[in-house]
Amino acid sequence: MSTLKPKPKHRPFCFSVKGHVKMLRLDIINSAIAAIFMIIISVLSLLPETTTFIVLGGVFGLLVAVCCIADGVLMYRKLLFNPSGPYQKRTIHDKI
Repeated sequence: MSTLKPKPKHRPFCFSVKGHVKMLRLDIINSAIAAIFMIIISVLSLLPETTTFIVLGGVFGLLVAVCCIADGVLMYRKLLFNPSGPYQKRTIHDKI
């Protein structure tokens, strides 16, 4: 007599494909909020006084904001062109 493995009743959210997509969406929102915050802080740091270190801090803050925007754009493109990740089912005809 063969033994059957019981099917798991509940699949954890983090291990499902939809879970990864939702986490990536949250990461896009997080990148946008971080970029806005860094732009505001960088511009405000450049306004009152202009010493060398304050200017460097403002420039690096703006650079971080650009990196956050690029991160959000790259994640958005990944979701747009490959929403289900590597687990997308393909037919045999697609492999040829």
